[in-house]
This record gives sequence, C-alpha cells and structure tokens, in this order.
Amino acid sequence: MITTLTSFTLSKPISRDEAVAIFRTTAPTYRGVAGLIRKTYVLYPDGVTVGGIYLWQSRKDAEAMYSDDWRAFVRGKYNCEPQVTWLDSPIVVDNVTQQITED
Repeated sequence: MITTLTSFTLSKPISRDEAVAIFRTTAPTYRGVAGLIRKTYVLYPDGVTVGGIYLWQSRKDAEAMYSDDWRAFVRGKYNCEPQVTWLDSPIVVDNVTQQITED
C-alpha cells in the first residue's frame, strides 16, 4: 500500500468552514477511484495550506490519479502548484473495521 500526502499553498488563509465548503465540492469525485482506499482532507493550522492524505492499494493506482489533468485541476481550483509526498505503508491499523492489513 502507498500513502500520499498532497498539499496546496493558498494565496490567503481560509477558515475551517470555508475549507469544508470547498472540500464538499470535490469529495464526490473520489468515490469509486480505482485503488483508492481512503482520502482524508486536511487544513493546516495556518489556514493557508490544504491538501489530502490518501491510502492507495498500489503506487500504480496513485500515479494514475496524479496526472497532468489532476495537476491542472488543482492549479485551476487553488491557483497554486500541488505537492505530492510518497510514503510506503506496509501495515495499516483500522480501528473502525478492527483489522490490521499488511501489504
């Protein structure tokens, strides 16, 4: 499994309520994405940085998401260049399902 952290630096701070309103507009697009296990939207305490934490079945699945089209969408929506950090996730503990999953 792969975890990716995306971050976008906005031109001005936004409130939590503003972030929630923005995130609601894009959340449905992540339903049914091949290989995506979970996405968590994040708002940094500075209010200027937003992004997501994604858990993927494989790096190939994640790479399919972060295409030129996705980068163009981010630039259009947030007026900034997206950053993606890649992390290997060999074991995941899920307290909701009470499962430990190994890659």
